[in-house]
Amino acid sequence: MALFDLKSLNSALDELQTERGISRESVVDALATALAAAYRREYGKRGQIIRATFNPETGDMEFRQAKIVVDSTLVRGEDEEPTGEGDERSRFNPEQHIMIEDARRIKKDAALDEEVSFPLEAKEDFGRIAAQAAKQVIMQKVREAERASIITEYGAREGEIVTGHVQRFERGNLFVDLGRATAILPYDEQIPGERYRQGERVRALLLRVDEGVRGTFIRLSRSHPRFLTKLFETEVPEMASGVVEVKGIVREPGSRAKIAVFSNDGHVDPVGALVGQRGVRVAVVTSELGGEKIDVVEWSENTGDYVKEALKPAQVIGIELFEAENRAIVQVAEDQQSLAIGRGGQNVRLAARLTGWKIDIRSTGGEQLAAETGEVKPAVSRPTWKTSPKKKVLLTRRKRKWVPMTRPPTPVKKVLTLSHRTATSLPRKSRSSRKRPTNQKKKTPSNCVVPKDIELFAISRCGLTVEWDLYYFAVKAYERREQRLEEFEDITVAPTSIAEAKDMCLDGRISEERSALILLRYLNK
Repeated sequence: MALFDLKSLNSALDELQTERGISRESVVDALATALAAAYRREYGKRGQIIRATFNPETGDMEFRQAKIVVDSTLVRGEDEEPTGEGDERSRFNPEQHIMIEDARRIKKDAALDEEVSFPLEAKEDFGRIAAQAAKQVIMQKVREAERASIITEYGAREGEIVTGHVQRFERGNLFVDLGRATAILPYDEQIPGERYRQGERVRALLLRVDEGVRGTFIRLSRSHPRFLTKLFETEVPEMASGVVEVKGIVREPGSRAKIAVFSNDGHVDPVGALVGQRGVRVAVVTSELGGEKIDVVEWSENTGDYVKEALKPAQVIGIELFEAENRAIVQVAEDQQSLAIGRGGQNVRLAARLTGWKIDIRSTGGEQLAAETGEVKPAVSRPTWKTSPKKKVLLTRRKRKWVPMTRPPTPVKKVLTLSHRTATSLPRKSRSSRKRPTNQKKKTPSNCVVPKDIELFAISRCGLTVEWDLYYFAVKAYERREQRLEEFEDITVAPTSIAEAKDMCLDGRISEERSALILLRYLNK
């Protein structure tokens, strides 16, 4: 009785080759290795090297024992002891080794480390354990062959667009069925705001193929800039043919992108080629990206022209370049300010990343509206203060250490039922029992201001259920003294110009909003 059903075996071999891309030869080699392992387990001796061959057409099997040709320089005798610590020779095993003199009686040109094989009796009756071991070997070899096939096929497609269907979701990651393999679309490679359903068709960039201990991982991306380039190549024949070339591309996935293009043919408009008639081509790409806005600009060797193009759709009046600092100051009209900066500084930020230059946006009146380095946020527009440079105001800066809350806050109702004394002070016993830690360090003396002449200039009413007043005084005359600060204190007094103090009120450097507002009112008088 034959060990295999040849008809079913050949059908399975054809199916593996068609559906999984595993060649018949690799599967037959796996079968031969499994048969050799089963033979050695059931009928072999310790140390034997068994080789097997299998013919899937006829079902014939052949088993042979292989021995390695050695001499006294490679192995020690069965009773010979090592000559020293440097003796790395293994002990002679008659089931595994054959001396070169004996090997040349069988094969005249036998050489050292060569294998000499001897036929063994063919067996078809393998035990259950041997058959299970053979099955494991076959499965392992098939997985290895399938992994190699996937790496060969998809490794050659890195940087291309692939299409698959959503298989499942796992911890924000998206698993996509590509047919022969399953790819992963990580959360950080997805376009923010996109939602997927199981079975939905997905197009993505094949970023790379990673081979790990747990298998082969195909990593996809929809947020990579190259994905945008490949989408345009499918829609724009001029890009696919190489007439239109992409010089630079930056993206904020799901929001906005800028792409700089150049034409190698003077008769072809690169921007018009990507936009298409009535914006058809760019509209298709935008739809694929979930409504992401795309600005197509023309690349230029002239840095000034390139920066102007990168800031589109804003119209630039003038530009001044500082090559030593790699910085550009751009003048725009007042009605173009919002376009040049963009929402949250997005337009100038993308333009800076695209060109590689720091870009300062200024209005025609000379006010700086935004500054962009690629990472720095745009500056806030402020009014121009007309104040005397000689006039100064003393501001006290206190740095307070933030202490996280370790327990839930007390409900408001309980706070309001407490008396003023209970809520703002400790009992006498508790206050007297508090002692200063002996190991607490003190800082060096610091200057402080002692008021001599004060003037009340504002009263602010606070509270709803419980009302209290805040009184604000201006110090007209003072004297400086030294004070010792505790370890946790950081108090400084510094003269500040009126204009700078007003800016501190507006940009949040004075963190207490009520005081900032009252100070600003006072300084404006």
